[in-house]
Amino acid sequence: MKRILGIFLFVAAGIVLAQDVPNPYDLKLAIARTGDRFQVSASYEVPITVCEAFAFITDYEGAKSFPGVVDSKVLSRLGNKVRVARLLEERILFMPIEMRSELEYVEVPNKVLLFEQLSGDTKYYKGSWRLSPDKGFTTFKYDAQVEPNSLLPSAVIEFFIKNIVRRQFEAMAELASLKGSSSPRACK
Repeated sequence: MKRILGIFLFVAAGIVLAQDVPNPYDLKLAIARTGDRFQVSASYEVPITVCEAFAFITDYEGAKSFPGVVDSKVLSRLGNKVRVARLLEERILFMPIEMRSELEYVEVPNKVLLFEQLSGDTKYYKGSWRLSPDKGFTTFKYDAQVEPNSLLPSAVIEFFIKNIVRRQFEAMAELASLKGSSSPRACK
């Protein structure tokens, strides 16, 4: 019995340590459930300028290189408002799930990107990206509320959000770093 308990504690400690391993972008992710909605907060740091960071998050059609984004098209642009159609695809329990949405973005250059779903496959999706420059790095801060519209049990949806969202933000941080370091921008 002591041996089984020892093995369990060793494995549990390994899982805790694996979750606490620092990542190169200091990714922090918090997901909380309030009723039918999920509050998703994330932040990460990338060694690029705030101008390069803003160009990255407003490259709406370039979002196709993010995990799960199949298509992303600018539908219209009027002043600082941009309408974008997106198609996402993920696998949940080996089943492909497609989600379509039309989003409106409001750009505040080099500071904030606000977004809200106008129509789509989720009941509610609204949030923001905030950028904070600091000594050769820019911190990306993402906050959003999402209410899925699904027949899947809420426990399955919560598992999906917690596991896939981390992978998506890690990939975004990596792509932002690569794009910022590989291509000069007209930023000042």
